[in-house]
Amino acid sequence: MSNTDTVWVLICACLVFWMHAGFAMLEVGFARRKNTVNILTKNFLVVALSSISFFLIGFGLMFGDGDSFIGATGFLPSFDGTDIVSLAPPNIPLSAFFFFQLVFAATAASIVSGAVAERIRIEAFLVFSFLLVLFIYPLVGHWIWGGGFLAEAGFQDFAGSTVVHSVGGWAALTGAYFLGPRLGKYTKAGKVRPILGHSMPLATIGAFILWLGWFGFNAGSSLKADPEVIGHVALSTNMAAAAGAVIAGLTAMRVMGSLDLSMVLNGALAGLVAITAGCNVISPAEALIVGAIAGTLVVFAVMFFDRIRIDDPVGATSVHLVCGVFGTLAVGLFSKSGGLFHGGGFDLLGAQLLGVGTVAVFVLGSSSVLWLGIRKTIGLRVSVEDELIGLDISEMKMEAYPADTVGPGSAAADEIHGDPDEDEVQPATA
Repeated sequence: MSNTDTVWVLICACLVFWMHAGFAMLEVGFARRKNTVNILTKNFLVVALSSISFFLIGFGLMFGDGDSFIGATGFLPSFDGTDIVSLAPPNIPLSAFFFFQLVFAATAASIVSGAVAERIRIEAFLVFSFLLVLFIYPLVGHWIWGGGFLAEAGFQDFAGSTVVHSVGGWAALTGAYFLGPRLGKYTKAGKVRPILGHSMPLATIGAFILWLGWFGFNAGSSLKADPEVIGHVALSTNMAAAAGAVIAGLTAMRVMGSLDLSMVLNGALAGLVAITAGCNVISPAEALIVGAIAGTLVVFAVMFFDRIRIDDPVGATSVHLVCGVFGTLAVGLFSKSGGLFHGGGFDLLGAQLLGVGTVAVFVLGSSSVLWLGIRKTIGLRVSVEDELIGLDISEMKMEAYPADTVGPGSAAADEIHGDPDEDEVQPATA
């Protein structure tokens, strides 16, 4: 065991955990104020539910000893040395490895939240998130990170462009499809009506938190404090994000007529998602190219999904799905160890294509079954009346920004003047 490696992995795990605050702020900022409490509740509880489902079954399915399709040991781990998880790295305790993998699993579920925001029943989202981390995410993870058949085929995904982001993205896409668009988002003629978020400052803070947390996401995936590896990974990660932000902004100016802040923020995230799969084998200079392509893709992806009437309030499908797929394929192109542009031929690119296609079919199918099952049982979408009122009032019975007045009958007035219902009424005197 290495004390240094253990501390490094735990610090990185905490950075990834902190990314959930970034997801919450970004989603809240891009949504309307009447749904703020609902969104915050979803983003908070998804971490708690993911912790439980990954502990119960998910970790064992993903990393337990089994076959090339599924893990069969390591359920309800005790961390006392009796757990049979031979894939756990020998340089850090199993508990540290588990915690690092747990925060990744929760991230996949958090991605879904933004795409289904402002019209999903909170119970439906929480049930889906629990089941996603219980078996969909772990099975894909086993195939790639657990020694499964995709790993045997040569598929590479260092930190999760496919395992985390594409899985979350495919699940988000199916959720947005089965829910349908928010009321008023599209006209009968098919034109898009912009529904503006209520706080770009919160969205910007969220994007900065995610950018920071990504250094733990990617560099921590080395699972050891190797100076050369983590330095390279951190730098490549940053350069991709920078290029994504700049190019998305320039692309938005060209095709939309303005330097749209929401596109700039999503451009940085697009670059981060795209470099995640190959941040260890792609140079910082080529990371700029990967980020630039992702920054371009995300703008056109947002426009494409609107064109086919897939309403995604935060652009989660464009960022995590489209750029997750691109980033996975970019490994086959830019990897200095087998990439097409470095003389490696088509073998690695072929393995990447196989992985992308396999994961797409499985997650689209399994998540569709879950969404349809939830719709048939507890229901998927809130009523028209509840959506118009806002989910804070209709579902949460709480407002994020309650009016703070000092008019008659207000709480503030009662504090200043006293509550007349509780004061003794003195008789009038002549």
